[in-house]
Amino acid sequence: MNIDVVATVFVVILLSELPDKSMIATLVMGSRSDPLFVWIGSSGAFLVHTVAAVLAGRLLLFLPHTVLQAIVSALFLGGALYLLLVPEKAVIDQGEKEAESERATGARLKVMATAFGVILIGELGDITQLMTVNLVAKYDDVFSVGVGAGLAFVADAALGAFTGRALLRIVPVRRIRLAGGLVFLGFAAVTLYNLVSR
Repeated sequence: MNIDVVATVFVVILLSELPDKSMIATLVMGSRSDPLFVWIGSSGAFLVHTVAAVLAGRLLLFLPHTVLQAIVSALFLGGALYLLLVPEKAVIDQGEKEAESERATGARLKVMATAFGVILIGELGDITQLMTVNLVAKYDDVFSVGVGAGLAFVADAALGAFTGRALLRIVPVRRIRLAGGLVFLGFAAVTLYNLVSR
């Protein structure tokens, strides 16, 4: 396991997921239900997505190097544009809409299962899932990327379930999205430079 890769992936995914609709859904569910069970359910769904993403990223490694670098550059650029150009109001509204399906009236197991289902469906094809695929292809290290991404998703779920509303009061979504977008732009530039300079 490469600790540098784990740390880099952790930071990139953590920052990228903070302003995401799944994070907003987790914080809304956590404010209405037992946050512990929202966190467990959300974390479980995020981990399922992490496994799927690292496996998909592993498949990308079978592509020719030039094609792979072009795909990696395009995905990073797409992620940057999404974070920098899609208004955060649209993302927040989408997250709240997804959380509407969750109600605090059920038992804890129901809360956990609902959080799992909301995040499992809401995260399908999400930008952070695609970035995880991309990071596997970039680093060619399935295990380290999987550990870094998994830890970041579990940490994001904890932030959303336990402290989300307070966090968003301290650090506005706009700043989080800007930071994530700039990180993705940096990765896109480096990957594109490596592609062109070969």
